[in-house]
Amino acid sequence: MAPSRTSPTSPTSRTVLFIGGTGVISTACARAAVGDGFEVTLLNRGSSSTHEPAPGAEVLTADIRDREATAAALAGRSFDVVVDFLTFTTDQLSANLDLLEGRFGQYVFISSASAYQTPPTHGPVTESTPLRNPFWQYSRDKIACEDLLVAAYRDAGLPVTIVRPSHTYDHTLLPFSGGWTVVQRMLDGKEVVVPGDGTSWWTLTHHEDFARAFVRLLDRPQAIGEAFHITSDEALTWDQIHQEVAAAAGVEARIVHIASDAIAANDAELGASLVGDKSNSMVFDNTKIRTIAAGWKAQIPFRRGAAEMVEWHLADPSRQEIDRDLDALYDRLLDTYRPRAV
Repeated sequence: MAPSRTSPTSPTSRTVLFIGGTGVISTACARAAVGDGFEVTLLNRGSSSTHEPAPGAEVLTADIRDREATAAALAGRSFDVVVDFLTFTTDQLSANLDLLEGRFGQYVFISSASAYQTPPTHGPVTESTPLRNPFWQYSRDKIACEDLLVAAYRDAGLPVTIVRPSHTYDHTLLPFSGGWTVVQRMLDGKEVVVPGDGTSWWTLTHHEDFARAFVRLLDRPQAIGEAFHITSDEALTWDQIHQEVAAAAGVEARIVHIASDAIAANDAELGASLVGDKSNSMVFDNTKIRTIAAGWKAQIPFRRGAAEMVEWHLADPSRQEIDRDLDALYDRLLDTYRPRAV
């Protein structure tokens, strides 16, 4: 694969294509890119119900998995930067690179901090922490994508930058499996399940904080061939996270701790996201991103983020969706594993 280099469309313009662009992370990043003077184009299916495209961005409607439709939407166009938020397997990645070959100056691949060694042998996690997650297929697929891109960079000079978000949220995205289901249990005075003993450390990053650093990587030669994570420096235990959301809702969290392995034995999908990610303490060293985004620091504490989440959900009953199957699972887990009085 030959290196891909393009020229800007005018002497002063910088162009960026977001594959995606209306998700939790990508919406904030697209807004930040517009604010930073990029000519922003979004390519997506146009189906987001909660996130509007960034004001000032061009929107092209096509499914990136539909090669013919995407080729037609992008016909004759090239970009200084392509940011790929929607690729999860090497087959998808190879198809994207083939379609876009020779039409970008930098390919920014959105990976995941869950690709890091799980559980980590030491912390804080840095970009040199090994990539290995034997528990979660999603993470293994992201690692395989990274391996493909690194090989292309080494062998052919593919201008790639890898970004590994950790748990990044906005007002629409509660930090629990089932989302509002857990908050409704709190409001109803029911017990809520916290995996493990509730003391593992977790890092939550507001999407606006993420975007302020992320945009500094775009069209930057210093970022080529490099990987970065972008996270808050605030770490909370899972007990504290539940308590902050409960406080924002004006109630107390009645927490019951249940082992992640026990949860996995009752629900394999939920268990994989716990054992392969959330049940492990993850605290990050952000020194590397600050070598490019000088002076950057996450500014929005989770307490404020929790208030935003609860306020947004309470503003419209249609947002208060209950996952009945998950709610029933929580009840079964509590009936089976709740500590008994002696």
